Amino acid sequence: MLLKGKTAFVTGGGSGMGKAICRLFAKEGAQVAVVDLNGESAGATAGECGPLALALQTNAADAGSVESAVNRTVEQFGSLDIVVNCAGVPMAFTPIEEVSEEQWQRTMDVNVKSIYLTSKYAVPRMKQQGSGSILNICSIAGVRARPGLNAYCASKGAAIMLTKALAIELAPYRIRVNGINPGPAETPMLSKFMHGDAEQIEKDTKDIFLSSVPLGALIQPDDIAQAALYLCSDLAKIVTGEIVNVDGGRGI
Repeated sequence: MLLKGKTAFVTGGGSGMGKAICRLFAKEGAQVAVVDLNGESAGATAGECGPLALALQTNAADAGSVESAVNRTVEQFGSLDIVVNCAGVPMAFTPIEEVSEEQWQRTMDVNVKSIYLTSKYAVPRMKQQGSGSILNICSIAGVRARPGLNAYCASKGAAIMLTKALAIELAPYRIRVNGINPGPAETPMLSKFMHGDAEQIEKDTKDIFLSSVPLGALIQPDDIAQAALYLCSDLAKIVTGEIVNVDGGRGI
């Protein structure tokens, strides 16, 4: 029960890594706000997390929506100890000249602006409490660029530096800020990095992603959840500003 008595606010909690994090945090005693653009998915995850869970349909890239979700969480549970920014959008391989301004902006909004917004509205509460933990799910693509993932790599690089900037800014308030760089993960998002029909996408997943991982396996959502548990718990009470690669060695 590493998180007993803690309240966790998890964006992107309706599926994939976010769902795994919500489930593990609840198992470890946390009260969990499952935050997701898809309200049905958020509700399903909250149902799996038990009675100490709240489903919040939220647009993580919209200020009013995030502020409302943070306020609802504090009203429901009375505290806000952990924020996990897991909301994100992928990008299929696209030459820079074919990337639309709309695609670029959406990638930045969901992958970077969402971190700014949750921090903006959660940090004041954490400062009042004199403690807190923020965890940003970044990507190995933020440090190891890939052709055709220009906007995605840029957004994840920004997320990594925002993590470090917030860590040094918030350290005097005993608020820790860390990040995780997942490698290719076996989630619904993975296939969206590629174009083509289902058969071609399945082949590309093996040829492009699986073969690039030295340990020879795609990262599982539970792998990310376990790392998140460590970084958000008191086991890591003196750890801040760190970006942990959970990538099977792809970043080497």
